[in-house]
Amino acid sequence: MNSFRFNLLTTLWLLLPALLVAEERPHIVLIMADDHGFGDTGYNGHPFVRTPHLDAMAKVGVVFDRFYAAAPVCSPTRASVMTGRHPFRGNVPNHGHYLRPHEVTIAEALKGAGYVTGHFGKWHIGSVQENSPTSPGGQGFDQWLSGLNFFDKDPFLSRNGTYQQITGSGSVLSMDATISFLEAHKGRGKSMFAVCWLPAPHDPFGEAPRGISGAETLYQEHGEYAGYFREITLLDQEVGRLRKALRELGIAENTLLIYHSDNGGLVGASSGGRMRKGSIYEGGLRVPAILEWPARYPPGRIAVPVNSSDLYPTLVQVAGADIKKQPQLDGVSLLPILEGRSSTRPPMGFWHGYMAGQSTWSDRIIKELLEAREAGEINPLPQRILKNVNQFPPRDRTDLRGHAAWTDWPWKLHRIQKKTGAAVGWELYHLENDPMEARDLSAEEKRRVVRMRSQLEDWQRSVLKSWAGADYRSR
Repeated sequence: MNSFRFNLLTTLWLLLPALLVAEERPHIVLIMADDHGFGDTGYNGHPFVRTPHLDAMAKVGVVFDRFYAAAPVCSPTRASVMTGRHPFRGNVPNHGHYLRPHEVTIAEALKGAGYVTGHFGKWHIGSVQENSPTSPGGQGFDQWLSGLNFFDKDPFLSRNGTYQQITGSGSVLSMDATISFLEAHKGRGKSMFAVCWLPAPHDPFGEAPRGISGAETLYQEHGEYAGYFREITLLDQEVGRLRKALRELGIAENTLLIYHSDNGGLVGASSGGRMRKGSIYEGGLRVPAILEWPARYPPGRIAVPVNSSDLYPTLVQVAGADIKKQPQLDGVSLLPILEGRSSTRPPMGFWHGYMAGQSTWSDRIIKELLEAREAGEINPLPQRILKNVNQFPPRDRTDLRGHAAWTDWPWKLHRIQKKTGAAVGWELYHLENDPMEARDLSAEEKRRVVRMRSQLEDWQRSVLKSWAGADYRSR
């Protein structure tokens, strides 16, 4: 045997275990909608909105009856999915704030475990400028076609830092890029991790479903939310298109596919609880969610409350990723719950209203960047590359302003403080008996309030400590 052949055989033999591991691990696809309410699906009983593809996915997948977004608005929930941590910890207290590049993201974790990674659609936790540490590329994605915030028809997007306007519907273009990524990397020796964050059904509701007669006026008889419902049917079509592509690629059986929303919906009557988007009450947090992994999990429904922060530790465990010096997590792996080994989840905290959001006009900003680049001019928006991610102002751990809640199923305690120094209000609800949070039991359950108050405020102080940078000092 000549030396070249011997060395080749030796190399292949050494690579074989890694190749086998890559084949055994599932491909992972995360789909997140923008403002899709819990009750706004056929499978959850909506009286008229058409979601046949989500309904079909629910029949063969695992439906979460109590899946909670980590926050009632978009950017913070996206940060929770990326890090497994409450979004304040990573510098995302409200919409438009940037996730610190100091965080360990799920894209970085899976990339380190041998996955090829891609982000497509709405970003809204950082920049989309080339070489920015806060861009999808800077946060661990090999490929990306991303907008800064919601976008609609003919959007301006950034493809790996190159700006362009693309003709078409934003949600369709996001799914086009996702499917193209899967087609390009299928069979190339690496498991794939694709994140598709659809811009629907966020206003201004310019998108419409395809192949439906009278699509532009579909649901018009239902008034001001007709566009919202139309975009739900559109995103449902895109979920169906993805599931079909997975089957045609021959990878559906061993693909872990998750669909969920970033926060509660816009219609209070079908939000799945009290209030809607923007609120810490159930209607602002409870969202539709389905997991499909045919090779591993049979159809079923899970009543255990879970959180968007749980996706990170779950996927890290599924991928066998090795994280060095993992910062404190708020999420837990869902595998014990999915496998029937556990029927509970530790208490979870929510917090909103500590700080205002920041406006992010995606098309306007990316268009300005594109025009400057084409004209050979300097970057007109350098301040949008990092914002304040390298600043670590101390946080007063007695300042717990805003609206926070502590859910220790089935109990949920609210702490409501409109501004620093203002009086604090307390509300306690039994969610199993009172899912609409209509009957405050705080006066009747004073001991429980004291215990849960201590847990909630301890957690809030921990969050402020992380936000001030304490978790990064050992990294």
